[in-house]
Amino acid sequence: MSSDHKPSRKRLMLMGVGGLTLAALLVANGLHARTMHEQSVSAWTETAAIPQVMVFQPKQNVAGDTLRLPAHLEAWSKAPIHARVSGYLKDWKADIGTQVKAGQVLAEIDSPDLDQQMAQTHARLVQEQANARLAETTATRWQNLLASHSVSRQEADEKTSNAAAAKANAEAAAADYARLSALESYKTIRAPFAGTITARNTDIGQLIKADTDSDPELFNIADTHQLRLYVPVPQNYAAVIHPGLEAELTVPEHPGEHFKARLIGDSTAIDRRSGTLLAQFVADNPNGELLPGDYAEATLPIPADTHGVSIPASALIFRAQGTQVAVLDAQNHVHLQDIHIGLDLGERLVIDQGLKPADRVVDNPPDALREGDPVQLADAGGAHAPKA
Repeated sequence: MSSDHKPSRKRLMLMGVGGLTLAALLVANGLHARTMHEQSVSAWTETAAIPQVMVFQPKQNVAGDTLRLPAHLEAWSKAPIHARVSGYLKDWKADIGTQVKAGQVLAEIDSPDLDQQMAQTHARLVQEQANARLAETTATRWQNLLASHSVSRQEADEKTSNAAAAKANAEAAAADYARLSALESYKTIRAPFAGTITARNTDIGQLIKADTDSDPELFNIADTHQLRLYVPVPQNYAAVIHPGLEAELTVPEHPGEHFKARLIGDSTAIDRRSGTLLAQFVADNPNGELLPGDYAEATLPIPADTHGVSIPASALIFRAQGTQVAVLDAQNHVHLQDIHIGLDLGERLVIDQGLKPADRVVDNPPDALREGDPVQLADAGGAHAPKA
């Protein structure tokens, strides 16, 4: 019994030692795996903490550029036509859209009150002219009587003065009659220049009150063989405006079509309210495709400039230090560079101070980017950080 018991204890001891060794190996392997995992997580975290950025190099504006601005069109000449005499509209001869010539009859006004004033003024003129002739004859006779000492000089002078007064009254009556005769011609309304009727605000039988602010114009006429294009140019771009400048314009009702316009002048002053320089162009309109009052988009050419560089607007950083961009050095560390915007072209900017064509600029920089931060170049084939 005793000889059988001893081998059994030895076997148990060997089994115990083997188990402890196996447990130690398992613990050591687990600790090693955990250490490797922690190192992997740490490496991934450090790699992920370095932002990946896209970079570009500024381009010089050697080929020139374009500037798009809102604008509006106006007729070459336009005029509201009001009545100069009161009465009733007898007839109209031109409606909206009618092409008329200078002096063409647009409407006629029936003015019985003016007709009566004309008759009364004419009768008064005839009366004053007769009085003047009689006074002149009387004065001549009294001068002859004065020569024969039949009347006193005082009486002769009175007759001469009466003749002069009667002549002045006749001239005043003639002037009054001429004034009403001129008004009589305004009973016929004529076009002041060749153009198109753009509005008719009257009709047959309508009561017309002349020279009152409350009475609307009877017609509107516009000369549209050429149109004026008004472009408010921001102050930063005022230097673009120069004699001989040609612009291209588009209007919404003709998509895809481009029309030419040439500069004829500008306001030579910046509007204090809008901060713009008003430039005036003229656009030929032989087919009437462009309409007065149209909203348009004008495209102005910008000359080449080798002193500045062009960058996308997405590269800007706006902070308390001012307008900046992020520039990378040779070690891919960030440096925040102050810049000055020479021209704002919307999606792109012309920078005249702070950048050189050889600089590497970060596009869409992260908000957390700071001076001296390291970065990875996503466009240089930089591998993304492995997942933990």
